[in-house]
Amino acid sequence: MTLIAQISDLHVQSAGALAYGVVDTNSLVRAAIAHLNRLNPQPDLVVATGDLVQQGTLADYQQLREMLSNLRAPIYLMPGNHDQGTNLRQVFADHHYLASFRDHLSYVVDDYPIRLIMLDNTLPGEKSGRLDHQRLAWLEAQLVRAPEAPTLIFMHHPPFMTGIPWMDRRRVGGSDALADLIAQHSQVERISCGHLHRVMYLRWAGTIASTQPSLAHQSFLDLQPHTASQFVMEPPAYQLHIWGNGSLVSHTVFVGDFDGPYRFSDGQKST
Repeated sequence: MTLIAQISDLHVQSAGALAYGVVDTNSLVRAAIAHLNRLNPQPDLVVATGDLVQQGTLADYQQLREMLSNLRAPIYLMPGNHDQGTNLRQVFADHHYLASFRDHLSYVVDDYPIRLIMLDNTLPGEKSGRLDHQRLAWLEAQLVRAPEAPTLIFMHHPPFMTGIPWMDRRRVGGSDALADLIAQHSQVERISCGHLHRVMYLRWAGTIASTQPSLAHQSFLDLQPHTASQFVMEPPAYQLHIWGNGSLVSHTVFVGDFDGPYRFSDGQKST
């Protein structure tokens, strides 16, 4: 069994700052790290799928590094549209998988029974993402190299329609070409994305695709066609992906102090 914790959209920032003047992201992320550290069994690894920090400054990443130093499991980082790749690489220079000379921070992790492909679809200074020819060619080369290996692809921006109009107005460029590519590779077990700040699943390009909750604030579930983007203080959460017996099972885990657990057999609280 391989246990993968996926965290996303941390929006860490300099000490004392509030995201959008409202959200104490640093306190929420610290609580999530403590929650992850209490898991038994511990995750084999943690993947952070972008928007690691709020402003992309060196100070933001230094704050993030200090916070992640408390994490017990090894972590793999990916950029989101709030991130700045040069500063991320500078502060996390010892994370050798980021030491790439390409224009995108994509890489592969082959150290586990399920293969992990981190596909960077961010564009510097832009909220939306793009999958250009270079990135798609890189991804195709990785998939061709191991056609029999079960594969989990992580991205920041979802390349599929989410049903939330304000999100879908900023759909990733190159999504159709990506779908054509994924449909040719049956080893892709899942495409798991951040950015949305909500959990959703769909069948896409012959595989299962999903999005993740945020460790901070969540996107408001607004299905009206013309409203602007909004957030809501629903509980922070992350997902645990379990690979075993040839299948990938995912659980959403809410961060917080909740009463229980109680036994179904007699209604008494477990000790």
